[in-house]
Amino acid sequence: MRKAIMMLSAALLAGTMHISAETWSLDSCINYAIAHNLDVRSALIERHRGELSVTEAKDRFLPTLSASAAQSWSFGRGLTAENTYANRNTSSTGFNASLSLPVFQGLSALRQLRQAQANIRTLDLRVENAKDEVTLGIMAYYLQVLYSREIVSVRKEELRLAQVQLERQRILFENDKLPEADVLQAEAQVASSNVAVVTAENDYSLAMVDLTRALELKDAEGFDVEPIDLDGELPRLASADEVYRNALNNYSGILAARSSVGQADHAISIAKTGYIPKLYFNAGLGSNYYTMSGVPANSFSRQLRDNFSKSLGFSLNIPIFDAFNTRNQVRQARLQKLSAELELERQESNLLKTIRQAYNQAEGAEAQFRAGESAVASAKAAMDAMTEKLNYGRANATEWEQARSNYITTLSQQVQAKYEMILRNRILNFYNKVR
Repeated sequence: MRKAIMMLSAALLAGTMHISAETWSLDSCINYAIAHNLDVRSALIERHRGELSVTEAKDRFLPTLSASAAQSWSFGRGLTAENTYANRNTSSTGFNASLSLPVFQGLSALRQLRQAQANIRTLDLRVENAKDEVTLGIMAYYLQVLYSREIVSVRKEELRLAQVQLERQRILFENDKLPEADVLQAEAQVASSNVAVVTAENDYSLAMVDLTRALELKDAEGFDVEPIDLDGELPRLASADEVYRNALNNYSGILAARSSVGQADHAISIAKTGYIPKLYFNAGLGSNYYTMSGVPANSFSRQLRDNFSKSLGFSLNIPIFDAFNTRNQVRQARLQKLSAELELERQESNLLKTIRQAYNQAEGAEAQFRAGESAVASAKAAMDAMTEKLNYGRANATEWEQARSNYITTLSQQVQAKYEMILRNRILNFYNKVR
């Protein structure tokens, strides 16, 4: 019976389906959307920034080397070597180079490197989560297009039946076998069916617009989508709890939120390094040249040689009291971890709700679809029987119209149940996947 219903749906669809030069499958739509989606591209940029953060964290282990030069002039009265004041013009030139090497940074550089490396894993998961969100969105848009297109076919079938009835009523009216009121009623039904077709076609156009916008297509000319084979959409689902357990271990959104909690632990450990002393090795080279008006001076090169100096040393910074700055940073980091844990809990709760809702909807849609198979066949048989009775004058137009309306309604409900079942099944299978 299900195959018969599918053949009927395919026959209706064939009357309106436009075969284009470029027909896209669901997988090709998903792949294209992932490659062009702005959110995915933004997540990839953030991932590249994370790589730069790792490089910066590694660079904190390197020494710093700097050089400087200074030139100054002084004019006017000044203190002389005889401890008297006189008008003197002086000139001073200085050169310096310094090296600072971090020997022990209170483990801050090491912990920042570990945090940056952990952040890369988090950013990778966020990229995957962005791709997952695109996949789920494209899936819904794609199936909405197929559903809307099939509803157009149903509405055109409704219009065809109304037109056939109108032609019959006109013939009977011309032969004085029916009153004019029956013809007017049939014309009104044709007009109503025309409106239903226009509405369905508009819904289909809007669904296509939503899909092409989600794909970031600049030009949708000639774009069309392939139908989905229902035979591959009916395997028995895993239970909602089983899907949820698998999703907790594999869904990128949960893994990213869990990784953010680990990031918060790294932030706490980095903040605590403010309590630890830090040791640096320093080295320097320097020289200067000095002249004073009225006083003989050695040459520039001679003074640079004579004034050349070298220095080596260590500096130890022991935190004693920093106005509670480190303590406050640790508290802030701990609050950030609490926020990350709450976000993880919120996402797990939302995921459970989504999976259970999808499971119940999938079961309900499948039950409705299977019950609808016989309902469509019965409604079609009832309409055919009523048509036969109408042809022999044993039924009136109102009874036939009721039978036709029941058939179209059950057919529409069957189409809706089919695509609802496909969508919810695919959502559950998506969450149930093992990476």
